[in-house]
Amino acid sequence: MKVIKHAGRGLAGMIAAAAILAGTAAHAAEPIKIYTIVELTGPGAASGEPFRDGIKMAVDEINADGGILGRRIEAPVLDTQSNPGIAKAMATKAVGDQAYAIMGPIFSGSVLVSMEVAREAHIPNFVGGEASNITERGNPYVFRTSFSQAKAMPKVAHYIAGMAPGKSVGIVYVNNDFGKGGLDAIAPELKKLGMTIAAEIPSSQGQVDFSSPVRQLKNSKADLVFAYLTVEESARLLRELKKQGWDKPIVGETTIMQQSVIALAGDAANGARGHVGLTIDAPNPLVRDFAQRFEKNFGYKSSHEGLKGYIGMYTLKAATERAGKVDPEALAATMKGLSLSAKDHPGILMDLRYDDKGDLARESYVVEVQDGKQAVIETLPAVLQ
Repeated sequence: MKVIKHAGRGLAGMIAAAAILAGTAAHAAEPIKIYTIVELTGPGAASGEPFRDGIKMAVDEINADGGILGRRIEAPVLDTQSNPGIAKAMATKAVGDQAYAIMGPIFSGSVLVSMEVAREAHIPNFVGGEASNITERGNPYVFRTSFSQAKAMPKVAHYIAGMAPGKSVGIVYVNNDFGKGGLDAIAPELKKLGMTIAAEIPSSQGQVDFSSPVRQLKNSKADLVFAYLTVEESARLLRELKKQGWDKPIVGETTIMQQSVIALAGDAANGARGHVGLTIDAPNPLVRDFAQRFEKNFGYKSSHEGLKGYIGMYTLKAATERAGKVDPEALAATMKGLSLSAKDHPGILMDLRYDDKGDLARESYVVEVQDGKQAVIETLPAVLQ
């Protein structure tokens, strides 16, 4: 009887142990939920769609290669409709579904409200917004996929001062968080470098008619124009500048150099120059390979937004593996001061480093539109602080 009783206990123990192991295996096999919350309709769609597709391409590659720490990624996509209120609601939905991390949004106004939802839930948020105040609010869970205005604008200002020393600049900007942040970042830098601000001309998001802003610009006698608008407005400004015979330099930052802007503006974009943190025309074999694969997968050329989504997802993967576990708090802590090399992590495409605020540093480029295409005319080194 003792033997039978002992055997029964052994059998029960084996069953219990098997159940525990099965539960552990089941947990290990659970997918990692990484939400994409991005502008897919409304004025942000031209930026949001490539961002989404860059993420999708990275997720498909990572899953095909075994996932992250042996777990595959589940990547739901939610549309902000380019509306901050909806972006906040989508972030709430992602938090309720126990997201490991959130990718997006891109529009700074949407980021500023949705990131607070992620912050309260202690969920890392990889955003596409450039407004300086995104990382100036002390949010330990927000990380950029592009330069902040505070890092990009000094580079632009030095380039402008070098091409037109002592001259005057007319600034045309979109009157929202993104545009006003850019204005506040570049104007002081230009003044420090001996430039004069001839005019600060606001426009509305979605503005169709740029005849009045261009007339104001011409009346200001500015020696060049710095344009800081969203995609559709950038194209409309370029067309109006050409229509009114503007023959002075046109300089912008990232957005004005998007392929979608160049396509919309047509030959009016030729000759425009801009500073870009990312471009598929970079003299970098990994970036060029990404560009070819992206176009093959989706049937159109990626903008810098596609690169941001792709690199952002691979950065998340590398940081999670460095942390050694799928834990939001551990991911956020690992991102602080994180340095990654493309040699060790080819998916990030370029060496990069994060500071303790979530801002990003890597090399960048000055490009010029030539015959409807971007041409890199200068490479600028990373600025680490």
